[in-house]
Amino acid sequence: MNKIFLTFISILTFSSCSMIGGPDGLFPEKKYDFLKEEIADEIETPETLTKPNTEDHFPAYKPDFIEQNQDIPKPRQIFASSGDTTVQLRRLGELMWIYAETLPSTSWPISKNYWDTSIYQVKEANPNTGEIVVEFDEATDLVMKIEHGIKESSSEIFLYQVNKVDNNIVANQELLQLEMEKIVNYFAESIGSFSGTSLAAQGLNELKKTKIFTENGKTVISLELSFDRAWSSVSKALQSANIVTNDRDRSSGKFFVSYAEDQQRGLFGIFGGGNKENNDQIEFSDEYEFEIIITQEKNKTYVRAISKNGNIENSEELLSKINESLS
Repeated sequence: MNKIFLTFISILTFSSCSMIGGPDGLFPEKKYDFLKEEIADEIETPETLTKPNTEDHFPAYKPDFIEQNQDIPKPRQIFASSGDTTVQLRRLGELMWIYAETLPSTSWPISKNYWDTSIYQVKEANPNTGEIVVEFDEATDLVMKIEHGIKESSSEIFLYQVNKVDNNIVANQELLQLEMEKIVNYFAESIGSFSGTSLAAQGLNELKKTKIFTENGKTVISLELSFDRAWSSVSKALQSANIVTNDRDRSSGKFFVSYAEDQQRGLFGIFGGGNKENNDQIEFSDEYEFEIIITQEKNKTYVRAISKNGNIENSEELLSKINESLS
């Protein structure tokens, strides 16, 4: 009985669907009726009426000519943040330079962009040599030189004013300092948004001013700096590395220092009667007394360390500490 009832309900349901939505139902489908339509004749406008205005009020611009082989500027690169960095204007006597804790290949696009957006015209930009030449006035040019710094992954940027005729440097410290201060401010504002690097300037990253080599079984630091700047840099490194300087003799290029690892320095403070927080009050044995010797040969300056008791290993540790603190 139930099967008969279900069968009757099914037949009634399908019949109802046909009566409602079928071709002869109450609501027949008409979505395909357009296929049966015939194309009518085009509507003609009666003579008593005017045709609508079909004028294009927004015509596309069609230039009379298109310049061939025209230079299209490349889109400016956008770089992501690269973290904490430092930019400083440094001076040693008459020498001024900008110190930036970025690789030269990163400093290059920032520097290039600075001049491109300045009031000066860029005459030459060579990423292989790191030089950018801009026209300053009728008689002189400004030459920027980007070099690898003495610290790992750092840049040093120099600026000179040169005569157009003989390329001699024009001494105008006030002008250069003013312009370099602007560059420092531009770097400080831009360096956080530049983490990219210039592939064309990658070679500048390899031209490091600091190298370490072995000479007769002893470690030596080579600096491509003048003696004056090397002396100043080592003095600053000793202070930065918290190495005690007992005395110095600039005429002979010597620093007399005391150095021990932090753990050893702590033991001296406890058992040697010294104050751990004040290195000058710590008494070191001969094992931790050194001479730092700076010599200049041709265009390079060399830094060597000699232990008072002849311990080569301790001398190497000291030079490594100094090298890490050079900037």
